[in-house]
This record gives sequence, C-alpha cells and structure tokens, in this order.
Amino acid sequence: MPSTFSTALAGLSAHASGIDAVGNNLANLNSVAFKASAVYFRDLVTQSIGIGNEAGLGTSLPYSSRHFTQGSIQSSLGAMDAAIKGDGFFIVRSTPQSTTFYTRAGNFRMDANGYVVTLTRERAQGWTASANGTLSTTGPVSDIQLPVGALQTPVATSNFSVDLNLDANAAVGYTFSTPIEVYDSLGVAHLLTATFVKTGPNAWTQQLDIPAADVGGTGAPVSVLPASPITFNPNGTLATPTANVAVPSIGPLASGASNLDLTWQLYTSNNTPRITQFAHQSAVAANAQDGSAPSQLVKIALESEGGRIIAQFSSGQQRVLAQLALANIRNPESLRAMGNNLFQVGADTALPAIGLPDTGGRGSILGGALEGSNVDIAKEFTNLITYQRGYQANARVVTVADEISQETINLKR
Repeated sequence: MPSTFSTALAGLSAHASGIDAVGNNLANLNSVAFKASAVYFRDLVTQSIGIGNEAGLGTSLPYSSRHFTQGSIQSSLGAMDAAIKGDGFFIVRSTPQSTTFYTRAGNFRMDANGYVVTLTRERAQGWTASANGTLSTTGPVSDIQLPVGALQTPVATSNFSVDLNLDANAAVGYTFSTPIEVYDSLGVAHLLTATFVKTGPNAWTQQLDIPAADVGGTGAPVSVLPASPITFNPNGTLATPTANVAVPSIGPLASGASNLDLTWQLYTSNNTPRITQFAHQSAVAANAQDGSAPSQLVKIALESEGGRIIAQFSSGQQRVLAQLALANIRNPESLRAMGNNLFQVGADTALPAIGLPDTGGRGSILGGALEGSNVDIAKEFTNLITYQRGYQANARVVTVADEISQETINLKR
C-alpha cells in the first residue's frame, strides 16, 4: 500500500509537467518561429509482489522534446525580416561573450553601428562584402556589418552602347541623332550625341560629339569621334566596323576630372551587332553605359530570395552588401533552448554544417517574411484535457489509498 502513494504522486507530478508543456506551447502560439514541445511519459521499473505478479512504481518525469517541423511562412513589412523555408538555422553571436546561438527567428534589424542583430542584440553571422564590393562566401562567417549613411563613389564610364535601327528607306543625306549620357571620374554627367548620316545604299557615317562647354570651349559641339563610315550587309546587319570602336581620349574636361577614355560597344559579348538597317523607322531600342554618379545610400533590405542583403542608392543602383549564412544540424531535437527563440548545441548535437542557403541540405531564405509558430492549438487543447484527466485520476488514487489506509488502521479498534 505505501507504494501506491508514491506511484500516484509520480503520476501527479508527470501530468503536471505535461500541463506545463502545453501551457508553454500555448503561451508561444504567436512567437516567431517557436517550436512546440511534445511530452513523452515513461514508466518506472516494476517490483515483484508475488510469484508471477509485478506492479509498476509509476512514471518518471516525462521526457520533453521540441519538434522542429516547418511553421507557416507569413509575409511581413520588416526590411530585414527573413524566414527559412526548409531545414537550417540562422547563426547569431552574443556580445561581448561571443557565444554562438542558432535560431529560426529571422526578425532582424540594424543597430546604430550597422550590425545586423536580433531583437535581443545577438549579431547575425554571414559574409560581408569588401569595400570594393566583392563578396566572398568561401571564408569563415563573422558579424555582418553594413555601411550607415554611405556615399557611393562615382565610377567613370569606360564602355557605352546603343541598340538602334537605321531606316533602310531613308534618302541619301538623312540624319539621325541620339543622346548618350556618360560620367567622368568626379561623377559629372556629359551628354554625348551620336549622329548617323546616310551616304548611299547600305552606307552611313557615324560621329560622336560633346558640348563645347564640357571641354572648356564655347559655341558648337566638339567632335570627339570624327565622321567615320559604317556599312551594312544586304540582310541589314552591320558589316563594318567589324569590332568595337575606341573613342579618342576626351579632355581636358572643364570639370577637372580625368580624361574620358571610352569604347563604343558596337557588338554584344557574343559578337551580335547592336546596329541594324531595316526598312523601318529609325529608333533607339536601348542604350547602356557602365559609369555612375555619386549617390547616397537610401535603403538596405533583404532580397526576396537567397539571403543576400542589398543596398539601394539614390541613383537607382543596387549593390550586394552581405550574405546571411545558414547552419544545418542533423539532429536539431538535441539542441538546448536558451530562451528568446535561441538554441545552443547540446552534448549529443551533431556538428553544425555552415554554408549558403539552398546548398548542403540547407533550406532557402525568404526576405520580407517570418516563420510562424508550429503550435497546433487544437492538438494542444486535446493534450490539455488528457493531462487534466490523468491528473484527476491520479489524485483519485491518492484519495482511495488514503481511505484504505484509514480502514486498515481502524481494524485494531
């Protein structure tokens, strides 16, 4: 009979632990990327109470394990919010202890020093681009630090192109012009003019001019590429020149910048001519150049897929600043919960494999989204009722055992 009390009390304690787990799951129903815990009951070793008869000693404290199933992906308004679709964890590091944690919660932000941090100020780990814009993802991960209020330096134009058609039906002497904007080493814009004049069947001239004021002069535009012949094949494709044209060095410039050294890209990288001559109105289809003016950083955000952090400048240009890393852990159930949606490796945790998303079994990173809790409210309420009934049943066992004990004591009276 004495063992009945301890057996029932063990049941009370175990079911109370189950109710605690359900309460914690329900409390975190809306916590970002929260992973619900499941409770597993285990019996204690039995004792012999006679030949062929054994009675258990109740249940030990239940084993609690987190289930790392995928939570729902929900769109968000945070520029640095990220969700993992599939397996993997974000890697974050506390300061100044430099303790490494793993988390599925991607509600990141940028602090005053440009570090990408969690809501509790752990720094996100990944790879940061160098000052010249080069991003290498082959080295070890480190704190991601982004520029704050950075000014992008200007880039002088070295190559430009114009994709256009010249009207094959045009009369001799017909002229077609189009502007081309380029930048010098100080970021000053210069508006060049490309002029095409028809000189005969399948024959034209091309010329490039710059405003006189840009080279310290006055009056009419100055020719920087004198009129030179271009010809077309009978099928309307460019015949000559057969290669890109190097424009003579333009300078000295009135802005004080270095001379402009330009190459007119008449052909694409696969040697397809950019200029055609068909019986259609002369028109420009596209133009491009590789220079840029100085511009201010206006926005930093995570791209929609891939985990790259992109900077947008006032010029409209974008540049990759950093790449978030992911860790793949083969047995995530062995991780130790540290609070604040953070986990640490445990004694039985496999070595985390760190790398890029969508590689090595790691999931993908979605920007502008957060992973929701994987708590199933219907299941938790079912468990709550089950544990409540179990607790009540074990409490009844204690009551009955107490009544029987009193009856036994009263036998001697």
